[in-house]
Amino acid sequence: MEVIYTGLHQTPEQIVETAIQEDADAVGISILSGAHMTLVPRILDGLKENGADDVLVVVGGTIPREDTEELKQLGVAEVFGPGAATSEIVDFLKGKVPVS
Repeated sequence: MEVIYTGLHQTPEQIVETAIQEDADAVGISILSGAHMTLVPRILDGLKENGADDVLVVVGGTIPREDTEELKQLGVAEVFGPGAATSEIVDFLKGKVPVS
């Protein structure tokens, strides 16, 4: 697995651009600000608009339980809350992302 860390405070457009440039299989978003219902849909829309809607998107951070189902309905593959074990996230990705 190759991981590309783009740093903090990336815009949705920057995230989409990086995913496309790097031919990413998955994108992981960590949001602690509470802006997940604004930012994540913009990322999903950007991926779709650029023909990259097959990119798996996972979200982590302080996401209220009531928003988890809505994020999944929008296209997020999984939401990992505070305290999620890294091994749980890795296992999820290994099960969902094809080995190339």
